[in-house]
Amino acid sequence: MIEVKNVEKSFGDAKVLKGITTTFETGKTNLIIGQSGSGKTVLLKSLLGIHTPDKGTIAFDGRIYTELSDADKRELRTEIGMVFQGSALFDSMTVEENVGFPLKMFTTKSAAEIKERVNFVINRVNLQNANLKKPSELSGGMQKRVAIARAIVNNPKYLFCDEPNSGLDPKTAIVIDNLIQEITKEYNITTVINTHDMNSVMEIGEKIVFLKEGILAWEGSKKEIFKTDNEAVVDFVYSSNLFKKIRKAQNKEDE
Repeated sequence: MIEVKNVEKSFGDAKVLKGITTTFETGKTNLIIGQSGSGKTVLLKSLLGIHTPDKGTIAFDGRIYTELSDADKRELRTEIGMVFQGSALFDSMTVEENVGFPLKMFTTKSAAEIKERVNFVINRVNLQNANLKKPSELSGGMQKRVAIARAIVNNPKYLFCDEPNSGLDPKTAIVIDNLIQEITKEYNITTVINTHDMNSVMEIGEKIVFLKEGILAWEGSKKEIFKTDNEAVVDFVYSSNLFKKIRKAQNKEDE
């Protein structure tokens, strides 16, 4: 579990995060949503330790990040996996070299141990027979799978995903969403996803944190988001007729 308490962050005179307090639960897909400029990316970077909050704390299973020694911070970082928006694969490396990179950098595993683990996670994300291919030979969806395999290769306790469906067609996006959720459950990971994709909310939104202008304006589950009367959430979620119809249909079912 990641606990965020009264986190504030400013850049110059611009206050971006205004006292955020929430929890990201273990074994669940936790989504951060909101309009551009709402503070989603700054919150995600604060969770990753890229930004240091001006006020408040972020604790990883009771460990307050800013109170850790440099050695403990390095240890914590080895427990974190990251899926970047653009996959961020090394073009000159094969799939297995990309996936194995964190193990070579941050562990003392032997070449045989690395190969065994790499093959395991490549198979886990259904990329059999792709070991020796380069990223340029893969589709966008396959590149995301490689990025996920690399993120989980070191058995992380915490998995962060920044717009994992960016650039993907809707069908492939659902496959990636489901894969992330399966892995979260299978390995009991605390997964935090920064997204603007409402389809992801519908598919895997077990815990949703909605930010508006740096404030936590609402939080709940994918079922609760269709029933809320929170004006800011309604304006954001039901900007399309499709979601208005879904809300109406779900409310009828509950009557």
